[in-house]
Amino acid sequence: MLFNSWLFFVFFPIVTILYFITPFKYRWLVLLASSCVFYMAFVPVYLLILAATIIIDYFAAIQIEQSEGHIRNRWLLISIVFTCLILFFFKYYDFFTWNVNKLAEIFKLDLSIAALHLLLPIGLSFHTFQSLSYVIEVYRGNQKSERHFGIYALYVMFYPQLVAGPIERPQNLLHQFHDEHRFNYNDVVSGLRLMAWGLFKKAVIADRLARFVSPIYDNPEGFDGGLLMVATLFFSFQVYCDFSGYSDMARGAARVMGFKLMLNFDRPYASTSLSEFWRRWHISLSTWLRDYVYEPTAMGLRDRGMYGIVVALLLTFLISGFWHGASWTFVIWGLLHGIGLSLEVVFAKKRKKLSKIIPAFLFKAIMLGLTFSFVNFTYIFFRAESLSDAFIIIKQILMWIFSLDHFSSVFNENDFVSNCLFILFLIVAQYFYVRINLEELFQKCAWWLRMFIYQVAVACIAFWGVWLQGQSFIYFQF
Repeated sequence: MLFNSWLFFVFFPIVTILYFITPFKYRWLVLLASSCVFYMAFVPVYLLILAATIIIDYFAAIQIEQSEGHIRNRWLLISIVFTCLILFFFKYYDFFTWNVNKLAEIFKLDLSIAALHLLLPIGLSFHTFQSLSYVIEVYRGNQKSERHFGIYALYVMFYPQLVAGPIERPQNLLHQFHDEHRFNYNDVVSGLRLMAWGLFKKAVIADRLARFVSPIYDNPEGFDGGLLMVATLFFSFQVYCDFSGYSDMARGAARVMGFKLMLNFDRPYASTSLSEFWRRWHISLSTWLRDYVYEPTAMGLRDRGMYGIVVALLLTFLISGFWHGASWTFVIWGLLHGIGLSLEVVFAKKRKKLSKIIPAFLFKAIMLGLTFSFVNFTYIFFRAESLSDAFIIIKQILMWIFSLDHFSSVFNENDFVSNCLFILFLIVAQYFYVRINLEELFQKCAWWLRMFIYQVAVACIAFWGVWLQGQSFIYFQF
C-alpha cells in the first residue's frame, strides 16, 4: 500500500480511529493486524517471510539473554545467519549466480547455475536491519528481550516504517508499544502537517522530477551531456524528496497516534563534507552501519592507525552499496563514498589549514559545492541501469562540458522551468524552517488563517501532484 495512494487515504484514518477507540490492552493487536493488512496489500504470501524472521529472532533474543558464554554467541550467530540468508536468497541470489556464470564463462568451465528471478519482498532490507539491531542490542546488554510476542512482532511490522524505515533501534521504539498514548490534539495536527509536507515532496516534487529524469536515464545514448547533467542534478532532488517524503509521512502517521520515530533526514545537501552528509542523509542507516560495522571494524584494527580507519570506511560503504541493491552500480556507488570519506580523513589536517587561510564564508561555499558535486557524481552510478550506461553518461557529460554544445536543448525540455521552481521553493522553505521556528510561528496564527493555509496546501498538492502514474517510492526496491 503506497502512502501516495487513495487506498492509504482511506486506510490511515480508519486505523487511527480504531486505535484510539480500542481499550489500551488491545491496541497492539489493532496495530499488528493493520500492519499485516498494509503489508499484504503488496504481495500477501511474503508476510510468511516476515513471520519466519520474527519467530527466529524472538526466541533467539530470549535465549541470548538467558544464556552465557559460547551459547550466547551461538544463538546470536543463528539469528544473524538465518536473517541474512533470507535477505541473500531473495535479493542477492540471482546476482550471485550471474557473477558465478560469468566467471565460469571467462575460465571456460562447464558450470551454469540457474537464476530464480524471485520478486524481492517490499522493504526486506529495512526490516532485516531492524531485526538484526534488536538481537545485537540484546546481546550487548543494551536492551531486554521482549517477552510479549505480539509486541515484538509489532516492533518489526509497525506499518508507518515497515517498508522504508526509519530503521528504528529497540531502545527508541519497542517500549513505546507498552505506553498508553492518549489522543493529543497537538500531536494529531503536527503529525498531519508533517504527512502533508512529506506528500508534497513526494507527489509534487519527486514524481514531477521523475517524469524528466526517467526517459533520459532509460536511454542515455539518445541525449546530449547537458540534458544528462541536468537529469543527474534533478535526480539528486528526486531521490531526496522521494525518500525524505516517505520518512516524513511515516513519522507523521506515527506521531498522530503518539509514537515518536527518529529523524531520518536533516538537510543533507547543506553539508560541507561527506562525513557531514552521512550524518544528515538516511540517518537511521548511517548510524546503523556506524554502530554495527564501522566501529567494531575500526576498533579491531585500532593498532593499524590510519590504515585501519580507511579499511573500516571502505568495508562499511561496500556493505552500504550492497545493501542498496544487487548490482555493481550500487557497489561502485558505495565504494566511491568510502574512498571519498577516506580521503577526508587522510587530508583532514590540510583541510583545517585551508580553513584558516580562506575566508570562512568562501571556504564554506567551496566545500559545500565540492561535496554536493561529488554526491551528484556518485548518483550517476546509483541511478544508471547498468555500468555501461553509467560510463556513457559520464563520457557524454564530460564531452558536453568541454564543448558546451546544445546548451539550449536543456531549456526546451518539458517541466524544466517548473522543476527548477519547485526545487527553489524546497531550498527556501527548508532554509526558513531552520532560521525561523515556523512551527511556533504557525501556532501563533489565528485559527481561521491556519485553516485557510491548510486548504491552500491541500489544493496545491492535489493540483500539482502526480497521481495517475501511481509512482512507487524509490527505496521500496531496497
